[in-house]
Amino acid sequence: MRTFDLAPLHRFAIGFDNVSRLLDAAARLDDQSVAYPPYNIEKTGESAYRITMAVAGFGESDLDVVVQENTLVISGKQDKGAEPEVGQFLHRGIAGRAFERKFELADHIKVTGAALVNGLLHIDLVREVPEEKQPRKIAIASTQAESPKVIENKAA
Repeated sequence: MRTFDLAPLHRFAIGFDNVSRLLDAAARLDDQSVAYPPYNIEKTGESAYRITMAVAGFGESDLDVVVQENTLVISGKQDKGAEPEVGQFLHRGIAGRAFERKFELADHIKVTGAALVNGLLHIDLVREVPEEKQPRKIAIASTQAESPKVIENKAA
C-alpha cells in the first residue's frame, strides 16, 4: 500500500486540505473498481468507431447512455426489487454493482446508436467533420509571361 505524508505541505499551505484528501482517495483506489465494467474501443471504418461494454446482468431499462457536450456517460444500476430471490449464492462472479463510465469525445464525434446484444452494450460513433472544416486543396496559378511588378518608393 502506498502512503504519502503530506504533513510538511500543511505548514506552508492554507486551504489545500481538500487536495490531500483527494490524493489519499486516489491512492486507495484499486484496479478492479476502475476497470469495471470492461470495454473495448474499436475502429469500424474510415470515420466510424464502436465502444463495446460487457454489462452482463443489466437490462435495457437498467442502463443509461447520455451525451452532454463532449462527454459520453454510460451508467448502470440494477433494480434489486425486480429480481425474485431464487436461493443463496455459493459463489457470485457476475458483478451487478452500479457503475458510471465517462468517455471524452473529440470534436465532431457524434453518437449514432446503441444496442444491447447478448450482454454486450454496443455504442456506435461517427466522426462528422463539417464541410468548412475539411481540408481543401488550393490551386497554384503559374503565369510565366508576367513578371512581378516593382513599386518604387521615393522619399520626398
